[in-house]
Amino acid sequence: MAKPKRLDPSASPRAMLGAELRHQREKAGLSQDELGLKLFVSGSFIGQLEAGIRRLLPEYAQKIDEIFKTDGYFTRNCEAAARSKYPDHFAEVAELETQATSIKQYSPSLIPGLLQSEGYARAVFRGGHPTAPDSIIDELVVNRIERAWLLDNPTTPMLWAVLDEAVLRRKVGGPGAMAEALRHIAALARRRRIIVQVLPFSVGAHTAIEGSLKLMAFTDAPPLAYVDGMGSGQLLDDPATVSQYGLSYDLLAASALSPEASLALIEEAAEAFTDEDQQE
Repeated sequence: MAKPKRLDPSASPRAMLGAELRHQREKAGLSQDELGLKLFVSGSFIGQLEAGIRRLLPEYAQKIDEIFKTDGYFTRNCEAAARSKYPDHFAEVAELETQATSIKQYSPSLIPGLLQSEGYARAVFRGGHPTAPDSIIDELVVNRIERAWLLDNPTTPMLWAVLDEAVLRRKVGGPGAMAEALRHIAALARRRRIIVQVLPFSVGAHTAIEGSLKLMAFTDAPPLAYVDGMGSGQLLDDPATVSQYGLSYDLLAASALSPEASLALIEEAAEAFTDEDQQE
């Protein structure tokens, strides 16, 4: 078994809590699986908490304080570690993206958030919040675009996206915004920062036809899967479930166009939207 990674408790509130949780667990002579049983979670979830990857939720913090008799330490510090500018159902995922070594994502209807251009993101948020004031939309757009700083690193995380052809055809924000958004993806692919494939309509039914899928891998923790819906999302760590989703993604990639053919189709769609925009 690999030696646990040594955490720097000063790196973040979550790293501090993870280091202390590991200390208390080992002092009590409990394995990760044994502590997981007491919290009704998996041993891998405990490992992710200790590695500072997963966010400690208040209900778990309170129970940990009870188990280790730590006089509210975890409950008090949990709030600082949980603060986020993202919605509750996505906050942990946004943080996990910053620690992932690879992100694989299938998107059935929208360009993934990490790959969105500003105009496209604004149209998405305006469509989802038709009565929100401009200041709220501006904040949402800034937060989304800022997530893309991950791609400033030339190699990590490895980002591999499979886009349904519907993503290329749905006119989000009008033809000008679509042309800009698709060219942004094409530019990332051409400089080999991302891998992108298109799943054509001709494939018909497939393994992820019922929704989106995101898989994240880490250096010092097991992989995770994330599935989402309208204003909701679920982060999954059960090894069998994550493995099954991994197989689903592999099948999607096998059914999709090659990266070269996909890039050609993306640029062709961008050109068509440019022509349409110029005719308006």
